[in-house]
Amino acid sequence: MEKARNGVEQPLILELEEWLDTPQGRYVARWEQAQFSGMVANVFGYHAIQIGLPHWDFLEANRIPHQVCATLELVEGASRRLVLAEPEALPFDTQSIDLLVLPHGLECATDPHQVLREIDRVLVPEGRVVISGFNPWSLWGARGRLPGLEPLVPVPAPLQVSLPRLKDWFKLLSFEMDRGRFGCYAMPSFSDVWLKRWSFMEKAGDRWWPICGAVYMVSAVKRVARPTLVGPAWRHRRKPARRRATVAAGRQFNTNSGES
Repeated sequence: MEKARNGVEQPLILELEEWLDTPQGRYVARWEQAQFSGMVANVFGYHAIQIGLPHWDFLEANRIPHQVCATLELVEGASRRLVLAEPEALPFDTQSIDLLVLPHGLECATDPHQVLREIDRVLVPEGRVVISGFNPWSLWGARGRLPGLEPLVPVPAPLQVSLPRLKDWFKLLSFEMDRGRFGCYAMPSFSDVWLKRWSFMEKAGDRWWPICGAVYMVSAVKRVARPTLVGPAWRHRRKPARRRATVAAGRQFNTNSGES
């Protein structure tokens, strides 16, 4: 999942970060920034992490005090704490993270299943993960599958993780998806001018063809089944019938002895 540019091999997530400075990239980033802000604003806890894209702060609307961005390359002059790490091997304790955001992290990873397993490991019970990704069944995704046309996004269509596929992965790990949304309905274009001209399609697409958005955003909660104690029911021990009869006889004998 690496591409060559200027003779240098670099991970796909870094290609995506460069793409976000293009007109279509800025268009997608603006939408994702608004969606991330809305989904993380009311999440509370002690620790929150963002995986990848350190130039974009998708946790800025969240009030969790300790926030870290895990990245493959350190960025000079960053305004927040960075941790050099791969998403398949996060350097965090088990069940130590309350909130995790993953912008396009699954489709850019060499092993997306391992990334989800790491997310499941580091999240506390009832912790939340928010994930964004490209929709392979959108008009943008269809352009990438047509021969002779230059893809509009840096992630090839076969590597993009569809929403139904992600839902199946969530079920295997006992994640419960509670919110999701598609966005970016403008026609495929490399021009900022034409992207703005197609902006009227945002409301129309959200209403009439919501599953055709170029990108999607989902929020899921880690559910942990609580153990149920199973054992024999407690029973009150009763005195044997013979002992009760003996006690009753003794009391009657004592009473009769007192009368004589």
